[in-house]
Amino acid sequence: MDFESLGPDWWNWDLEITPHLLKRMIDRQFSELDLRVMLADAREIKPEPEGRYRIVTRRDSRIWNVIVEPDFTDQVVLVITAYPRD
Repeated sequence: MDFESLGPDWWNWDLEITPHLLKRMIDRQFSELDLRVMLADAREIKPEPEGRYRIVTRRDSRIWNVIVEPDFTDQVVLVITAYPRD
């Protein structure tokens, strides 16, 4: 799916990686580049409570969820966490 042209208005905003995600990146052995590739390969965006969204994507033949929260004031997307679904 081409979220760049069809996705929400905030889809192309800069990313801000939260401290929580930085720890998870180490624990789950992926880098910021891996995260950006996962987001570029997004399959689905699902609204979550509290203004967050779950991005469904793939990495290493596994389905992953990436939880993001658009910050409309600063026009950045906070990346809260990322984890494999299984």
